[in-house]
Amino acid sequence: MSRRASCGVCSHNIFPLTVNGLGEVRISVRGEDADEARRIIDSHRTELSNGQLVRLRDEFETLQTAIAYRFRDRGLLEHAMTHTSRANEDVSGGVVDNESLEFLGDAVLGFVVADLLFREFPDCDEGEKSKMKAMLVSTATLARVAERLGLGDHLLLGRGEEKTGGRRKQALLADGCEALIAAMYLDGGIEHARAFIVRELGGFIEDLRRDGVSAQDYKSTLQELVQGRNRPLPEYRVIGAAGPDHQKLFDVEVLVAGESLARATGPSKKEAEQEAARLALSRLV
Repeated sequence: MSRRASCGVCSHNIFPLTVNGLGEVRISVRGEDADEARRIIDSHRTELSNGQLVRLRDEFETLQTAIAYRFRDRGLLEHAMTHTSRANEDVSGGVVDNESLEFLGDAVLGFVVADLLFREFPDCDEGEKSKMKAMLVSTATLARVAERLGLGDHLLLGRGEEKTGGRRKQALLADGCEALIAAMYLDGGIEHARAFIVRELGGFIEDLRRDGVSAQDYKSTLQELVQGRNRPLPEYRVIGAAGPDHQKLFDVEVLVAGESLARATGPSKKEAEQEAARLALSRLV
């Protein structure tokens, strides 16, 4: 007889699963499969404050309803919701985080938003479109979308991230939103991803149509963009100045993490910095 390991109490029934009078399910597995069985069970349960163990989520049904899309491959959705902190806690190496999906989702989002702005705002110049795009794909905007969808409730987090309020962190919410877009694209194609993006950003687009480009300056927009990508704040450096005092032109460079993103000139340091930030935004988005 093969050696058995039990997640609960070992059953000697003809079937490897029993339900006792208290409604507790007990499963028996082969000894060599015990570790994998425990890993699978642990990945599908959570502990409430009263110590009771419950199933973690019902296959993200609530989230699928909120996003108005049903996944054919629900593993993609689970992958999109898996934060690196959860993957790092899995000693088996069988859990993969959503960072690659974030990368793809960022690209899909950028393309769809650029195409949308090109069609909806044909009279706006490149600088205005760049500024609008930076706002629409920013961490703040994506976090607001994620909050509206209740996405934070579905993130799969490690214990440490859970305890520090990871479900409410804007960066994690925005990253999860990008990963969700990528998963939708991979599962259903670009049109489903586009429909989701247009629907969720529709209110922001209408605000732009009504009010025009936000009064927020290019420097602030650039700062928000790079912060959302977990990069250091932009630095502005005066390269030089030329001309008489009453007609001086300042040459300014903007750098992020030591990398020069753009250079511009202006009649004042402030105006030169704004123009450099605008050029940097055009490059980054």
